Amino acid sequence: MFKEFRYLIFTIIIFLFLFFVGKYYFSDVNKKNSYRSINNIEKKIDLFSNKLPILESDTKDIIQYVEKSNNNKKKKFNFWKLLDQDD
Repeated sequence: MFKEFRYLIFTIIIFLFLFFVGKYYFSDVNKKNSYRSINNIEKKIDLFSNKLPILESDTKDIIQYVEKSNNNKKKKFNFWKLLDQDD
């Protein structure tokens, strides 16, 4: 008997907890507070972004292009021909 009563108390506590959490989460007060905090964060981001210094670019003419040479003096190896040779 005591065991069933204890389980009943646990389930009631769990359901009450979920009910009150849901009630607060979907309340107008919570929605207003979250909206205000989002606006405050956006205002802070705008203020800090306006204060950031802009650095000059120092990467002009940093890439040096090399002309490609037409030296195709590479010896072409074929795998099967290398295996067939008995040197």
